[in-house]
Amino acid sequence: MKSFKYLTAGLLLAISTTACNKIIDIDPISNIGVDAFYRNYEETKVALTGSYSGLQKPLEFEWMLTDLRTDNSKQGVANSSATINFEFNDLDMFTLNSAHDKVYQYWLMTYKNLRSINYVLKSLGATYAGGQTTLGEGTAKMTQQQKNQLAGEALFLRAYHYFNLVRLYGDVFLVTEPVDPEQSKKINRTPIADCYQLITADLLAAKDLLSQAPYSASTNTDAGHATSWAAKTLLAKVYLSTNRGSSALPLLDDVISNSGYGMLPSFSDVFSINNEMNKEILFAVRFKAGGFGLGNLMGNNFAPTSSGSAVINGDGSGYNYPTNDLDVTYKTPATGATDGRKAVTMAKYNAKLYVKKFISPVLVKFDGENDFPVLRFSDVLLMKAEALGFGTASVNLINDVRARAGAVDYVTGDFNTGFYKYPTDGSANAIATPAQFLTALLNERRLEFAFENQRFFDLVRTGQAITVIKNHFALEFDAHYKAYRPAFTLAELQAHLTAEKLLLPIPQRELDANDQIKIVQNPGY
Repeated sequence: MKSFKYLTAGLLLAISTTACNKIIDIDPISNIGVDAFYRNYEETKVALTGSYSGLQKPLEFEWMLTDLRTDNSKQGVANSSATINFEFNDLDMFTLNSAHDKVYQYWLMTYKNLRSINYVLKSLGATYAGGQTTLGEGTAKMTQQQKNQLAGEALFLRAYHYFNLVRLYGDVFLVTEPVDPEQSKKINRTPIADCYQLITADLLAAKDLLSQAPYSASTNTDAGHATSWAAKTLLAKVYLSTNRGSSALPLLDDVISNSGYGMLPSFSDVFSINNEMNKEILFAVRFKAGGFGLGNLMGNNFAPTSSGSAVINGDGSGYNYPTNDLDVTYKTPATGATDGRKAVTMAKYNAKLYVKKFISPVLVKFDGENDFPVLRFSDVLLMKAEALGFGTASVNLINDVRARAGAVDYVTGDFNTGFYKYPTDGSANAIATPAQFLTALLNERRLEFAFENQRFFDLVRTGQAITVIKNHFALEFDAHYKAYRPAFTLAELQAHLTAEKLLLPIPQRELDANDQIKIVQNPGY
């Protein structure tokens, strides 16, 4: 990515215009002391723009730490000698150690952007203490409306990063203001509950500071910026992740009733590069093709190897290989209703599966236009179903999402081989128990959000991760894992996955570099 230490507002405007108003990469001052600050609205806005672009780099690694560790994805070449595939194997099979490079890279890039965000928040006078985030005077001079907007966006970004970190690593280093290298060595890991307290406080402040204008009132200038609706949606997910479904419900109802966001009629339109930041996308990490150094790598990374330009210009790397189980989970009967999401999500080239969802034409390799959705309106509906729990209203919410995908009303026949809405008439195929409801909900979230890095978090949040992933190992063992050399048994593969291994290790470099305090590693590593 391009890196700029300083950039004038005029140059920012010129590049933004060229890049079709997308938020692009302006790296905030990166080598200044902790006592430095931004002085006015334009400087702070430029810095915040850089923080938005700082969301891109962690996404290069996030799928490895999420979908690859579920039943959605696997390392596709059993006995590859490529270093990257060894790294994928360790994540896929839960055999990694604390020196894993990609675990470190995600950590490093996330904390790098958190540092930039904290400079913005310091300049705006945002402080966190006693479980509350407040907005004070600050050093950057601007109107109160400008300050509220910038602070709300920065708080949303900080909460987003810490939410991902705490779910992946557990206790992490909670840094809420700029610190120098020596100060950072005196900060130890913060318990998960306290991390969630910060995340919640930041989002509570953000939702009140940010604009609550409906989607219909948004402009091209607004596209990609966090809104109050995005903050409320993310906060609802935080509440679900901390067993506070009743607190999530009013937020989700507010988004459904008042935000102006909604599901598009066509699933494919949600991901079209000609329809970006549409009414279904509450928040996305934005990318920009065209030689700016801001393109999305996923198209070339996920396209199949040795496909030349048949799938995407510049060939593919074959990463994020879909599992056979996911392939057959989408209902694609020869006759009758078909789940329309599959053709958008994945495809085959020479009989090999690949992720299609983020592939668009590119002129230059690794320069895709595709944005990456973080929060979608269908997620709001399915989160409400989860918060409500088993019942007719929640089943109907699942059916609303299925209907957009092409499901038809169930009348009679084989429910397992057709693509139907879940019946509510008391038939054998109706959802009749809380356990059946959870199975249906997770299945729907899997199909709707495949390769959007949500599956791992869904399974952990609902307590299903170990059962589902061990079952995935069993389903894929004969066709895939059995081919590995040296050979191992299914029982040995399944034994790798324990409750401890659901958390990633704290990168070993963090432990080794600290000569001031002892940092305790996560159990199991």
